[in-house]
Amino acid sequence: MSAAIPPPKPLADPKPLADLDQWDDFVGGRYKEGRTLAEFRQYDAAALPGVAEFYRLNHERQTVAYVLGKENEYFGLNKGLKTIWEAADFLNTLVDESDPDTDLTQIEHLLQTSEAIRRDNQPRWMVLVGFLHDLGKCLCLYGEPQWGVVGDTFPVGCAWSTDIVFPEYFAGNPDRYVSEYQGKYGIYAPNCGLENVHMSFGHDGYIAEVMRPYLPIEALYMLRFHSFYPWHRHGAYEHLTNQQDRAMLEWVLKFNQYDLYSKGHQKPDVKQLKPFYDDLFAEFLPEKVTW
Repeated sequence: MSAAIPPPKPLADPKPLADLDQWDDFVGGRYKEGRTLAEFRQYDAAALPGVAEFYRLNHERQTVAYVLGKENEYFGLNKGLKTIWEAADFLNTLVDESDPDTDLTQIEHLLQTSEAIRRDNQPRWMVLVGFLHDLGKCLCLYGEPQWGVVGDTFPVGCAWSTDIVFPEYFAGNPDRYVSEYQGKYGIYAPNCGLENVHMSFGHDGYIAEVMRPYLPIEALYMLRFHSFYPWHRHGAYEHLTNQQDRAMLEWVLKFNQYDLYSKGHQKPDVKQLKPFYDDLFAEFLPEKVTW
């Protein structure tokens, strides 16, 4: 068995993105309805240098060893107890340094997604998912680098799909030299199910772990896999999926429309909406949640 070679630890974590929303904007543009494969490639080639550099760091440093280490560090949920409003207020301290005059807070961005879902009369648990789905970005406030918080997610421990954006950047990932990780199935059994697959680490997996005891399986799939674009947009990694994954795919796709296209400049009225969300949180969650 080949031993994994951990990536070199950087002296300081660079911040190639001006802010985390820059990644959201890139993904929203990339997956604009109706784009062809050729148009995806043209769009990627025109990416801002900071976005391309972000993906290079993400693809080079999301190794099996890194992911297992971060799962061990965070999935034990040892960051204390917070209400959902306290968690959202904590995320609000993540300031967009590139645009000090921005008129939307992190909470208002969360409400844009959840209110779009609510307007379409989707299930109440899905409205809750809309509010919760980006709370895992608080990882930045725990000191995690941008490339370890956001980004299109993908399995580690098996061959990387060419449907992952900027696949050429995996050339610098040391896992490419571990033969066990480079087969079609890698360390996994055929059709093992995505619940048994280690995904690149970030806000998706973290918030799904936080909410695992409380929400239905459809909601947990939305949280954990909403950035797994190679699967839900391109059909990659079908050989790892099982019947449950295929049944849940329609829910992930349904949520993805709101995740990508609900953000705008209209400011939600947090004070007016708060009583509704107080009731919603109380319906599904304890007063304080373990993070």
